[in-house]
Amino acid sequence: MDGALRDRVIVIIGGTTGMGLSAAKACASAGAKLVIVGRDAPETSAAASTLGKGVCAMTGDATQPASAVRAIRTAVDEFGRLDGLYHVAGGSGRGAGDGPLHQITDEGWDFTTRLNLSSLFYSNRAAVQQFLKQKTGGSVLNMGSVLGWSPSPEFFATHAYATAKAAIIGLTQSAAAHYAPLGIRFNVIAPGLVRTPMAQRAANDAKIMQFIEEKQPLDGGRIGAPEDLDAAVVYFLSDQSKFVTGQVLAIDGGWSVCEGRERAEGAP
Repeated sequence: MDGALRDRVIVIIGGTTGMGLSAAKACASAGAKLVIVGRDAPETSAAASTLGKGVCAMTGDATQPASAVRAIRTAVDEFGRLDGLYHVAGGSGRGAGDGPLHQITDEGWDFTTRLNLSSLFYSNRAAVQQFLKQKTGGSVLNMGSVLGWSPSPEFFATHAYATAKAAIIGLTQSAAAHYAPLGIRFNVIAPGLVRTPMAQRAANDAKIMQFIEEKQPLDGGRIGAPEDLDAAVVYFLSDQSKFVTGQVLAIDGGWSVCEGRERAEGAP
C-alpha cells in the first residue's frame, strides 16, 4: 500500500477510534494527507498524536450538517483540495430504543437513522459539492454492514440499524450512477462483526462468539479486526480502483454466505 495515496487529501468522518482510526493509519502510511473527525475530544487528540504530521484532527458531531462541511473546508484550506471521503461514523442504537420492529421506539428509530444514515448523507453531500466546485473527480467510500442484507435474527435484531445500512447501499449506488460521468466514484465497505467499542456487547457474549465461529469461519472462525478492512479502504480511495464505482464489498469472514449454526455431528 506504500505510496498508493501519495499526496492525496482524504477526510475521514469517524476517524479517531476503531475501524476509522485503523484506516487513518493505513492511509497515512500510504502517503495521504488527512483530516480526521471524531466526537470525543480526548480520543481525537490521542489519534492526532498517533498519526503525526500531515494530519488535522477535529472534534465534531457527524449528525450535524456543519461538521462535514467544516472538515472538508479544513482539508481545502490546509492541503489545497479534497480527493476522497471515507465515512465511518455510526453505531448501535440499541441503548436508545432500537430493536425488533415491534419494539423500536420513535426515539430509537430517529436516533439510529440519524446516527447512521443522516450523518452519512451530510458528509457525502458536502464531498460532492466540493468535487463539483473543484471540477475534479474523487472517491467517496461509505461504511455499510452485512446486516443491511444478511440479517441475524437471534443475536442482532436491531431493525432500525439494518434499515439504515441498507439505505446506505441505495444512496451510494444511486449517487455512483449519477456522478460517474464526472469521475466521482461511490462505493461501500460492509463488514461483519469487528472488534470495536461498538461491538463490546457481542464480543463479551459467549453464545455470540460461538455463533461467530461458524458465521465468520475464515481464518479460524473469529471476530474481525479493524485492520482487516485497511487494504480495501486504501484501494477504494486510490487510483487502484479508478474503474470501480457503485460496488459493495463485504469484508465479513464469510458471514454473508454462511449459516452460523453448529455443524451436525459427522458433517464436514
